[in-house]
Amino acid sequence: MKKLRVGIVGCGGIANQKHFPALKSQSELCEMVAFCDIIEERAKKTCEEYGAEGARYYTDYTELLKDESIDVVHVCTPNVAHCPITVAAFEAGKHVMCEKPMAATTEDAEKMMEAWKKSGKKFTIGYQNRFRKDTQMLHAACEAGDLGEIYFAKAHAIRRRAVPTWGVFPDKSKQGGGPLIDIGTHALDITLWMMDNYDVESVTGSVFEKLGHLPEATQGNMFGAWDPETYEVEDSAFGYIKMKNGATIFLEAAWAINMKDSREAATTLCGTKAGAEIIGGMSKEGGYDLVINKTSHGQLTEERLSAGGTIAFFEGGSDKEEVIECKQWLEAILNDTEPLVKPEQAFVVTKILDNIYKANQLGHEIKF
Repeated sequence: MKKLRVGIVGCGGIANQKHFPALKSQSELCEMVAFCDIIEERAKKTCEEYGAEGARYYTDYTELLKDESIDVVHVCTPNVAHCPITVAAFEAGKHVMCEKPMAATTEDAEKMMEAWKKSGKKFTIGYQNRFRKDTQMLHAACEAGDLGEIYFAKAHAIRRRAVPTWGVFPDKSKQGGGPLIDIGTHALDITLWMMDNYDVESVTGSVFEKLGHLPEATQGNMFGAWDPETYEVEDSAFGYIKMKNGATIFLEAAWAINMKDSREAATTLCGTKAGAEIIGGMSKEGGYDLVINKTSHGQLTEERLSAGGTIAFFEGGSDKEEVIECKQWLEAILNDTEPLVKPEQAFVVTKILDNIYKANQLGHEIKF
């Protein structure tokens, strides 16, 4: 079987922590043959560490895309660069995995969708949290109708104090926003996927910049002090999403907030037959717990399922979410099947997040 030839654009944190190890674990399906980063030393280093024989490195992604032998491109850049690179990759005839979120704005996401549809190639977004054991369990329960009609949900992406102090996370010009677009996107993706409902009626929300400029001595950040002078994004944001069938989602996202319990890439679902919640995040050791609550023989009961794994993707075995995500993505290309994370779904996530920011700026609800 011919191995897929993969090129990676962006050789920073998410590429090194997630994509490179995952692709390396699938050496029977693919080989990494091209690496691009605006920092030449970084591209060269990763090429030497992960590249197949004859692999090349670049500082200009347009040069990488000229290589007709490359089958697949992974886009691992800051958010605002997702659109131009993805569009160019489709125009060059490549399959594309783009890191989450799809784009920083709805307009950019629309351009990516249009380019994908014209290309005839495969497209997916890096929502690896769908591949955790607990989310797979809960999704199976939702598909089986165990919860009944899910009419209310909460999407949780709350960190008490965990502002990322590396890379370009606090830079609005490169990321488009803060915790809402960074970690809120995971929580919203999981919640919509569980509900299997992407028909949005309206969105409103509030975005806060209250703690981002705290003096370093008062921050208490788990990643060390951030620079209050260069912190340009929100520290917390909240969205209220109403679906066309009346179902409602409350989305909470924060890198820094005075709230004791953290939940990240987690969801709470309320259905007509039962409810469920995934409990986990940076303040909880041991991964995620899944709790299903219902009524049995006239009594209120809880069923608790515990699954290993965490949101981080370091040094994983074959059952780690980023490895499973990578394998199914490559197999979708080789077998001409659909990847689990569909572009149409990821597009709705980006549109909702973008409109929460816009609703806050305009001061009123936005109809879809």
